[in-house]
Amino acid sequence: MEKEDLKLLNKGEEEEMELHGYRLCRWRLALLGFGVLCTGGFLLLLLYWMPEWCVKSTCTRTTARDAEVVLLRSTDEFRRWFLARVQVMLAPGSNPFHSLETQTTSPSSPHSSPFSTPAASPVANGHTPHPSDGGPAQELMTRFSDYQPTQIRYFTFHSTKYYWNHELQNFQVLIGLEDMQPKCSTIHKEHSTGLTRNQQEYRKLFFGVNEIAVKVPSVFKLLIKEVLNPFYIFQLFSVILWSADEYYYYAVAIVFMSVVSIATSLYTIKKQYIMLHDMVTAHSIVRVSVCRTNKDIEEILSTDLVPGDVMVIPNNGTIMPCDAVLVSGTCIVNESMLTGESVPVTKTNLPNSVEGEGDDAYNTEEHKRHTLFCGTNVIQTRFYTDELVKAVVVRTGFSTAKGQLVRSILYPKPTDFKLYRDAYLFLLCLVAVAGIGFIYSIVLSIINKVPAKTIIIESLDIITITVPPALPAAMTAGIVYAQRRLKQSGIFCISPQRINICGQINLFCFDKTGTLTEDGLDLWGVQRVENSSFHLSEENAYKENLVKSQFVACMATCHSLTKIEGQLSGDPLDLKMFEATGWILEEATEEETSLHNRIMPTVVRPPKQLLPPEPASSSERDMELYELSSAYEIGIVRQFPFSSALQRMSVVARLLGEKRMDAYMKGAPEVVASLCKNETVPEDFAEVLEDYTKQGFRVIALAHRRLESKLSWHKVQNISRDHIETNMEFLGLIIMQNKLKNETPGILQDLHRANIRTVMVTGDNMLTAISVARDCGMIPPDDTVIIADAHPPQYGQPARITWRYADKPSKTSRYEEVNITLEDVCDADEPKSKEQYHFAMNGKSFATILEHFPDMLQKLVLRGTVFARMAPDQKTQLIEALQGVDYYVGMCGDGANDCGALKRAHGGISLSELEASVASPFTSRTPNISCVPNLIREGRAALITSFCVFKFMALYSIIQYISVTLLYSILSNLGDLQFLFIDIAIILIIVFTMSLNPAWKDLVPRRPPSGLISGPLLFSVLTQILICLGFQIITFVWVQKQAWYTVWTPFTDVCNHSTQLNVSELNNTELDEHNIQNFENTSLFYVSSFQYLIVAVVFSKGKPFRQPSYKNWPFVLSTVGLYIFLLFILFHPVESIDETLEIVCVPFEWRVKLFLIILVNAAVSVLVETFILDIVLWKLVFSRDKQGNFGVSPAAPTPQGGIDLRIYERLSWLSCLRKRAPKARYMYLAKELMVDPDWPPRPTTTTEANSSTYEMRINS
Repeated sequence: MEKEDLKLLNKGEEEEMELHGYRLCRWRLALLGFGVLCTGGFLLLLLYWMPEWCVKSTCTRTTARDAEVVLLRSTDEFRRWFLARVQVMLAPGSNPFHSLETQTTSPSSPHSSPFSTPAASPVANGHTPHPSDGGPAQELMTRFSDYQPTQIRYFTFHSTKYYWNHELQNFQVLIGLEDMQPKCSTIHKEHSTGLTRNQQEYRKLFFGVNEIAVKVPSVFKLLIKEVLNPFYIFQLFSVILWSADEYYYYAVAIVFMSVVSIATSLYTIKKQYIMLHDMVTAHSIVRVSVCRTNKDIEEILSTDLVPGDVMVIPNNGTIMPCDAVLVSGTCIVNESMLTGESVPVTKTNLPNSVEGEGDDAYNTEEHKRHTLFCGTNVIQTRFYTDELVKAVVVRTGFSTAKGQLVRSILYPKPTDFKLYRDAYLFLLCLVAVAGIGFIYSIVLSIINKVPAKTIIIESLDIITITVPPALPAAMTAGIVYAQRRLKQSGIFCISPQRINICGQINLFCFDKTGTLTEDGLDLWGVQRVENSSFHLSEENAYKENLVKSQFVACMATCHSLTKIEGQLSGDPLDLKMFEATGWILEEATEEETSLHNRIMPTVVRPPKQLLPPEPASSSERDMELYELSSAYEIGIVRQFPFSSALQRMSVVARLLGEKRMDAYMKGAPEVVASLCKNETVPEDFAEVLEDYTKQGFRVIALAHRRLESKLSWHKVQNISRDHIETNMEFLGLIIMQNKLKNETPGILQDLHRANIRTVMVTGDNMLTAISVARDCGMIPPDDTVIIADAHPPQYGQPARITWRYADKPSKTSRYEEVNITLEDVCDADEPKSKEQYHFAMNGKSFATILEHFPDMLQKLVLRGTVFARMAPDQKTQLIEALQGVDYYVGMCGDGANDCGALKRAHGGISLSELEASVASPFTSRTPNISCVPNLIREGRAALITSFCVFKFMALYSIIQYISVTLLYSILSNLGDLQFLFIDIAIILIIVFTMSLNPAWKDLVPRRPPSGLISGPLLFSVLTQILICLGFQIITFVWVQKQAWYTVWTPFTDVCNHSTQLNVSELNNTELDEHNIQNFENTSLFYVSSFQYLIVAVVFSKGKPFRQPSYKNWPFVLSTVGLYIFLLFILFHPVESIDETLEIVCVPFEWRVKLFLIILVNAAVSVLVETFILDIVLWKLVFSRDKQGNFGVSPAAPTPQGGIDLRIYERLSWLSCLRKRAPKARYMYLAKELMVDPDWPPRPTTTTEANSSTYEMRINS
């Protein structure tokens, strides 16, 4: 493949793909058609499963520019293939953002636009271009017949159109208005007047209809897609084979099971599509008003909206049908659909900065406080007299925030789990075993001159025996039962395959506010600053002497609260802060705004009881002066919303009667202090702040600034926040208390006992987070916390990390003052150090370390416990970093800003029941972290169930394979009803009942194995195979050595029956054409039937991950019932049953010997599985995977509850004989760091980033 032919789409993004161009080849198509005919259509089926083979067998390579078909391959770990057809449309122009009048394409400039292709030149291999969308394009071409048509090449993949960009020589996605990278001022100047009707229709050709179309496939289409699954094709093959062999009973049973399975699957898939379709289409098609360039207002359907349209937001609110940026007015929005936050959010108009300084390019993420996202509910609008609330459409359809969310649901990434990969490998092993039997059967049949038809049928039958068609259904049973149990405990799952993965989780990340702590904040107190000194802390600000202070004015105005249906609503912190003042908030009426030059949307005023008392007796003039002075109210002129990146918010307000305006700001204390005049910040600011944060309080700082008198209302509306938020005067601190939820400490203690690491990921202050981590037990009281402060390169200096202890100021910290020992419990190869130190860092440090210290990051996350001031994308990056060192990571959040991390984690569980939980695999109705242990327990139980079922189905196949292979050697086989009895009465009943074991009540400090290719599981399967093989061979050989043995015929009477067949009975006795009835068949049928039950009992594990099997009553009753039935027909033969199952009569003493064989078989199986595997190998293998040094390390209990402690202790020395390198990356790093004398880094030291290595130096 030539490098120039390989294109990268979405480079550097999550959906990055390789693109290869192909052109259809007629002779290859003809050759393929011949191959399809020769293979009876199987080749076509194979190409359906392998799209890359389909393209390569029908097309030839070409450049991406001339491609008719593109072959796409994802660059992630899955490396999946997709194909798409390139289409060509004719349009009257080539750039959707240019007006048609400026796009007349002349022959001398065939590429006036990066998306254009000259109409005169051939496209692809001469195929005639066609207009997109038929009617609209043709109508537009007719209307603009004077314009030279332009050919636009594109393809659609996962509901996204990729257009050919001539300048980039690659296909590119058209997202929306952001493709132009407009400045904020440009949006106000050039895009706020709207589009003409022609421009709107023209852009619609490129961006398509504004809808998130979730098409509900027809039942027929779903049926075809489901039936073409390789599993059902294999079942169809098996049914045809069994029908040819006249094995109709089981064929009918499998067909019945398949029909039920397909019908259930179709119903579930159809229902999911309908639910998603209904969720997406609800309120998605509405009538909206848009502005035209002639200042007319036109009402159109929301499906006609295109980027650049100016939408008028109605006064009574609406459901947003697109992403749009506000250019005038204010909106109160509920964004719970996307963020999980049910708190109303205030959206303000995009700042219209002076071009140049502070005029940033518009970006939906950076300017999200000015952007109305698709699917969100606009509750109210705020506007000024004679002005409309207008928003410029920036994205439509699947490019919107809601569209991206829906795409992630429609096209999810496959689940990567070692269990499933190992299952495929195991199936390949079974296929290899089947191949051996296949060859053996053919050779043996040829030697015995068996007819060709019989050879083909019996040889192929070996394959259907070895690879059981019921395996997928059996594997799904445990997951379905676990999902049902999770639902009963209030946990809902939209990704059932994730349940098994949750059984491997060994690290859980928690958001703090709303997850570990209560949602609400309580005001603990305030501490004002006057003359650059702190006052003593006060309980509240509801005091008469403070009513007109700037401190209280800041508390009353610096928020985003609003009234919805008469109730004050907004951020909980803002609510508590405002309520503490006792002030009143009123939405301004027309009369009130006229007092403020008709510009005040919101007014706050103190209660009358806090104002000076009314004078007892006074003149009319005195009363007028009093009323004027007592009308103390503040109007909020401009709001700069809170930004998690800036960690602050501010407002511009004006006191009634004052000409000059005031700016108020609140935010993170460190940030606010840095924006204040140095002389106004107390000298002991850092000490006071540290004292509060160490106690776990959330501290908010306040600041004020008197603005210049020349700033008018219009100037304030267009000024940047950087001009306002500078040279402030520090006012003081608000101390908020965030209490732990009652369940938090106990649940975290349970997780620690289970050797599951816990990590806090929060947007709060670092010292507050560390304090909460200590309070909840995430950091033990005696453990040391080392803070990593990372600084990016600046002033020619490299990036660096400074280290300090959280509990001591860095200027007085000494390394000798804290004793950090790394204790080795067993040996140097087994990291078992006692946890005595933790790392903590903020979001800025994390970003710097991620970029400049990638190797150091792996070491830090090994002991990192607190990650504070983390932005939403940084939370996701942390999850990825933890997964990068082979942790199985869980994430628990309340849905606010946690969606990315919840989706990325192996097991993300949201505590929010809102629609945003669609991004999380699990959603809990219980609003606390008690759902986490339940999820892990059920995950472990489901994982062990999957192992048990897979092992049982593998043994079932091998046992039956052994029986059939032995019988083939004497040209015999199992009878149809024998197969049916085994497959239906034994296997299916056992499989669907052995999966019902509930999860064990406690979490133990061990995890189940993550894959089938592991020592204990392979040992278990292989030993049981050898045991079953050995006893079947013993049975097969021993029966032939019996004195009474002879080749069975209808006249054979070894049971000493005195009756003799008369002539009529002889004539009615049919000859056994398939040689089913013989002593070998009967003996193997008895022994193998018991073997299925033996391995079912042996493999049905209970503790420590599932409840004991004797508590699974359906399994117990089924197993006991089958044992009784088999013992009954063994010792008390019933003629009708024997005839039905084609069993022959054998002497009673042989029945006793068969029973002894079965007893010995059961004893050996139980001994090997329970003693050798569960005591010896379980400890040897699982001790390597435990994480005793990464969390609290209690003594691990024995793996099986009934094991004798003395035997366990005598065998425990074996664990220290093992000298294996750990498989997990985090364990390998832990071993390295245990012998590293320079780790952990010492306080008062700095680590600098060099090109090759890190340098450590001591700060002077």
